[in-house]
Amino acid sequence: MPKRTPLYDEHLAAAARMVDFAGWEMPLHYGSQLGEHHQVRRDAGVFDVSHMTVIDLAGVDSRDFLQRLLANDVAKLKTPGKALYTCMLQEDGGVIDDLIVYWLGDDRYRLVVNAATRDKDLAWMRAQAAGFDLTLEERKDLAMLAVQGPKACERAVQALDSGLAAVAQSLSPFTGTESGDWFIARTGYTGEDGYEVLLPADEAPIFWRALLEAGVRPVGLGARDTLRLEAGMNLYGTDMDASVTPLECGLEWTVAWAPAERDFIGRSVLEKQRATGATRRFIGLVLEGRGVLRGHERVVTDAGEGEITSGSFSPTLGVSIGLARVPAQTVAERGEVEIRGKLHPVRLIKPPFVRHGQSCL
Repeated sequence: MPKRTPLYDEHLAAAARMVDFAGWEMPLHYGSQLGEHHQVRRDAGVFDVSHMTVIDLAGVDSRDFLQRLLANDVAKLKTPGKALYTCMLQEDGGVIDDLIVYWLGDDRYRLVVNAATRDKDLAWMRAQAAGFDLTLEERKDLAMLAVQGPKACERAVQALDSGLAAVAQSLSPFTGTESGDWFIARTGYTGEDGYEVLLPADEAPIFWRALLEAGVRPVGLGARDTLRLEAGMNLYGTDMDASVTPLECGLEWTVAWAPAERDFIGRSVLEKQRATGATRRFIGLVLEGRGVLRGHERVVTDAGEGEITSGSFSPTLGVSIGLARVPAQTVAERGEVEIRGKLHPVRLIKPPFVRHGQSCL
């Protein structure tokens, strides 16, 4: 039986089409996936992302633990509330999960990890925490709403009380702050501005309704996927997993090589791969004719064959786009993709495809 978020009744009231996603009953769309996509690109939409796993760390060894656990360097977090995107790796460099970590001040940190990887993430963290003086708490008491779009901040502020509104308006991108039991961060997964709000589960329906009254529209998982694809953002389990390293999925920028003495899990393997060169690299594809790119379709380049990891039609651009892993020696700007037994021309680009509503092509 799939679990339900605190907003389940709100989704039913909005006539959502519900689906089982990572063990949760979640809204796929509220009538028009295309309309919801455009709503986020042009105005403001709200996603229920309460299925995400929130983990709080506290204790004198929290920072040292995260320096070992994560490929990025939490020492970069110089001010409380600052966010850091990173991968958590196996000893062989494979990606266990991608996540965001916030420094809450003193020896407290908050991690937001994927719903589908909850069990293995928690098991891995607890195993690695042996010998460190810290506590690790899953925050099942919290709900999470993401308000995204060019007018998201403006409309979200209208739905908050004056104190929380002032807190939200003070945030710069990729920062968050606590305000009582609420946590508001200026982050997201769409390539647009906006907030991700963590709040007590019993208060989530009230905030949801206030957002709708402020002109924000509900958006489901379908549009969330096309929005993140346009923004060139990886989806765990699709574009990366434990079989690939950050160097093979376009995330080398999330690996902090300095200081050299920081021995994070998987470092030695990544250093060898970096020295010899990864055999595969991550690129974007733009279909130059009719059709739709889909995951696992064969990509033919000047250096050999690769595979699409994510593909769909881009509502913003009006063409089909995709992400793919191809031979590292690929240099040509054109290639082909096999769709239903026929080769179709594609342009090879560096993602993203869309940023803040504007084409990057």
